[in-house]
Amino acid sequence: MGRFGGFLVGFAVLSLIAGNVFTGSAPASADPASCAVSSGRELARALPEQVDLDSARLADALSFAAGRNRVNIKVFRHNCLIGEGPTNAQTDNVAWNIWSATKSVVSVLAGIAWDQGKLDISAPIDRYLPPGLGDAEHRSITVANLLTESSGMKVGVLAEGATGVIPIEPNSAVQALGVPLDHPPGTVFSYSQRNVDLLSYVIELAIGEPLQQFAQRELFDPLGIARGDYYWARDRAGHTYGYAHLMIPPNDFAKLGLLVSNDGRWGTKQIVSTEYLRKARQPSQANKCYGYLFWVGPGCAEQASNLPADVYMMAGLGLQNVFVMPSLDLVVVWTGFFGDVSQYGLNGTIQNIDELPYEFFRRLFASFQDKHIPDPGPYVEPPVRLNPSQFVDLNFVLAVFGAGPFAYPGCDVLSCLKYPLAPPFADTAPGCVIMICLGPDAPGIH
Repeated sequence: MGRFGGFLVGFAVLSLIAGNVFTGSAPASADPASCAVSSGRELARALPEQVDLDSARLADALSFAAGRNRVNIKVFRHNCLIGEGPTNAQTDNVAWNIWSATKSVVSVLAGIAWDQGKLDISAPIDRYLPPGLGDAEHRSITVANLLTESSGMKVGVLAEGATGVIPIEPNSAVQALGVPLDHPPGTVFSYSQRNVDLLSYVIELAIGEPLQQFAQRELFDPLGIARGDYYWARDRAGHTYGYAHLMIPPNDFAKLGLLVSNDGRWGTKQIVSTEYLRKARQPSQANKCYGYLFWVGPGCAEQASNLPADVYMMAGLGLQNVFVMPSLDLVVVWTGFFGDVSQYGLNGTIQNIDELPYEFFRRLFASFQDKHIPDPGPYVEPPVRLNPSQFVDLNFVLAVFGAGPFAYPGCDVLSCLKYPLAPPFADTAPGCVIMICLGPDAPGIH
């Protein structure tokens, strides 16, 4: 979820440091190691020196990140796992909420559906919605608008997510169609959670089956991610949340990162087309930092200004990230709970969460032996310009109870347009509480 877990990213002040030139100057290894991706439980490994990194300096970077609330850290080069955090052995296989990084998984599923000719990205969602659901303005929103967070929906990112964290909302897609549009679709980036819930529902309608059934067969199974590994929350109408709440072990999260870093190829199988992922990594017209539910480019969200120009990222609340840098053939995956440091107190830690990635990558880049990456110096924190109150609109919560201006007629916490609704908390998996799944019966790699 980017800034404040991706919720606040669009409002962050970009770092002012520039001039980071990535050049090759140090001699490369004659024959650096390269690894094949695997659908098995074990990730392919190599020693840091086998991929031209200094092991002592890499260890320093990993130690730094671990001291900043990173509970699981993985560094890959040439598909080889070369560095791990000190608590990885305890957390590798434990399902963890990746929050808004879930959005990027939805993007990959949209790409698979597009590859199969089932989803037209340029089409208005009117093509897929049942007759009579939503007004003409909302039905004119295109699939591409949903993928680029440019639907124009009003945003209240914290309130939007509250009734998903406490699972009482009846039907998040129908509720999305009651949210007023602040801007014409396609014109302005607005980081809406309801936007992506609507997208996941549209994908379901396009493919003609539940999203998670499609995801398991077309995405997770080929990667060796078993159905019992993860928990992906649904609303009470049975529709999968698109904006967050995929709880997945870091070892499986890493596979998703490796898939996109390999342009959608997994061994000999093309899971999602390179053509789609290239589109997904292109900045949209509405936001030069955002593609199809991926953050793109340095200085955007947690992608600090000292990262290479081709960086792109999956990002979730509290810094649940996959950083991909094709020019360095580098993938970094980490999970945890925030960890940035600010001189401005809470508002500073909410706004300037690129501080931790900036300082981590300074140390990591110092370990490269085949490339000289100039050190830009310590992070310079910009002043706080963020007002967290602008991200709270209680009308989103009221709408769940059928009240307020955002309520969709005939949809409230008790009933919704004759959809059969499960009781609140009915979908919660054993041992899963907001952030993590624990216990012998909880989802996770066993």
